[in-house]
Amino acid sequence: MPIQQLSGFIVPVGFLILFYFLLIRPQKKKEKEIQEMRSRLKVGDHVTTIGAMTGKIIRITEDTVTIETGSDKTRITLEKWGVGKVNTEK
Repeated sequence: MPIQQLSGFIVPVGFLILFYFLLIRPQKKKEKEIQEMRSRLKVGDHVTTIGAMTGKIIRITEDTVTIETGSDKTRITLEKWGVGKVNTEK
């Protein structure tokens, strides 16, 4: 009898552990990498926003980034969370 009760407990716990390792842990790791990337932004970096605009950072404040984009060097100010990635190609 105790083995049947224990097996009824092990299956849900096993699913929770599997769910954690397949979904939650990788997502948290990715979020941490993105936060680190955004904290390392510096003037002169070429970035792509989450809206797919590309430009060069010309000013950074605590919460915002100003980028220069296009041939006419249009300046756009956006929140730091709007930066999707730093481009290695210039």
